[in-house]
Amino acid sequence: MRVLGIESSCDETAAAIVEDGKRLLANVVHSQIDIHAHYGGVIPEIAARSHLEVINPVIHDALKTAGSSWDDIDALAVTYAPGLVGSLLIGTLAARTLAILHHKPLYKIHHVEAHVYANFITQQDSQAASPSLSLPNKPPQFPLLALIVSGGHSQLVLFHAHGRYQLIGQTQDDAVGEAFDKVAKIIGLPYPGGPAIAAAAQHGDPHAFRLPIAKLSGLYDFSFSGLKTAVLRTVQRQVGQDFTFPSHQLPSLVTDELQANIAASFQFTAIKTLVDKTCLAFQNFQPASVVIAGGVAANQELRRQLRQALPITIDYAPIQLCTDNAAMVAALGYYRSHIDQPTDPYNLEVVPSLSMATPQ
Repeated sequence: MRVLGIESSCDETAAAIVEDGKRLLANVVHSQIDIHAHYGGVIPEIAARSHLEVINPVIHDALKTAGSSWDDIDALAVTYAPGLVGSLLIGTLAARTLAILHHKPLYKIHHVEAHVYANFITQQDSQAASPSLSLPNKPPQFPLLALIVSGGHSQLVLFHAHGRYQLIGQTQDDAVGEAFDKVAKIIGLPYPGGPAIAAAAQHGDPHAFRLPIAKLSGLYDFSFSGLKTAVLRTVQRQVGQDFTFPSHQLPSLVTDELQANIAASFQFTAIKTLVDKTCLAFQNFQPASVVIAGGVAANQELRRQLRQALPITIDYAPIQLCTDNAAMVAALGYYRSHIDQPTDPYNLEVVPSLSMATPQ
């Protein structure tokens, strides 16, 4: 069964074709990072306009890469929640129109759930990606513990089977990826903050500054706002200023050494927070598999700490499938086609703030 997936929830326009939920035939992503980097973050109106300009060529490129016509496509899958409303509307409108035009069943996909399904893609055609992706050797087994971490989400989810999952922990304030972006801005690093901090941290001491880890009543919950504030206060002190000094003026006072040490200390603490909670959940639930998903799953320090901390082997998805893409949407679409009835393309509505804790 070949599923064409469409993803447009934030600032990547993507289309992909996946066969039987595991074989990648095409994966096309048009990124807007260069556009939004100028503003230090995603501008929703600009994102939606860019999606509108490139969505049709991106879908066409996916079909061409896979060597497929519409006769070869068995179903469509599209992200309808959560995300930026304008961005979601472009992707869903394209999918709804194509489903009607080509008489294909359409499946609505939750973006955060889809991130987990990047780990189920274990095969690829030679033309699907260049260079070829380093995919997992086998799909994860249930019960499955997923750490889902990105710019908009930080969650621990226990999957009992396809379509049956339990949200056991989540951030109580900032998502970890958002914290990376904000700390990067404080110390004068570019957007997006995740890769910029990871690069700077390679030249710093992760133990240069002792930063706090929040203590919460929820066993598996996260909090990163206090850590972000602690970084701000530390930088202010290190450059000889008090707490009233404006954060936007700090980068000009931050030395290369301080920047590297703050980056390393923050990254170490943020990642340790994620790893500690994941290990606790692993001990208490004893899942058969553990996966990481979302943009922050590309972080090498997270991969290193988890590999050291857990007693089982984690078969990581390639970095290219951790950030937003449509391959994960198409893969989940295959499994959802065995669980759900197709959605009515005339009535599909986007849900920008839908949590995984909310029944779909």
